[in-house]
Amino acid sequence: MAHEPLTQDEVLLEGFLALDTPEGFRAELIEGEIVVTPPPDGDHEDHIGLLVNQVARRAAMDLQFSGNKGLKVPRGGLCVRNHVIPDGTFAPTELRLFRGAEPWMPCEGVAMVTEVTATKPERDRTAKRHCYARGGIPLYLLIDRDSSDVTLFSDPEGADYRQHVTVPFGKPLDLPAPFSFSLETTDFV
Repeated sequence: MAHEPLTQDEVLLEGFLALDTPEGFRAELIEGEIVVTPPPDGDHEDHIGLLVNQVARRAAMDLQFSGNKGLKVPRGGLCVRNHVIPDGTFAPTELRLFRGAEPWMPCEGVAMVTEVTATKPERDRTAKRHCYARGGIPLYLLIDRDSSDVTLFSDPEGADYRQHVTVPFGKPLDLPAPFSFSLETTDFV
């Protein structure tokens, strides 16, 4: 039986899915590039913890949090899908999105993803922003340690977000529903 030859994108996706990364490292397929990142530093995890604590205490509805949850997002056209791992993913608890989810789950139902910049901040600022918009994720919160500010991207359309608000560390940032509170960023300084 004849088989159709694999495309370059299919070979890349198969190779990516077969990767065996070292413990603590994570691999992502972003814009056709395999990216392997080391475990985050303590300040990175501190910022995530501060965010999660505020959401748990102050959000208008119960939200589940998953750190480093694999998401499949459309790359566009006939290209393979991106496989990204946000630093944090929030979803309404009532949906139970994480229960029984595959390692790489679709984005439907995700309320917000967050990234804290690390060794390659431009990837979080641009490539991952476009991935999350393509996935239709309503909110993307970027905690940018290099520029000492927090940006909330909202209203995804196509490959980008139509709106964004940036505040310097130390200023509050209003998060819309389902969060519905002002995120305090003073402790990010």
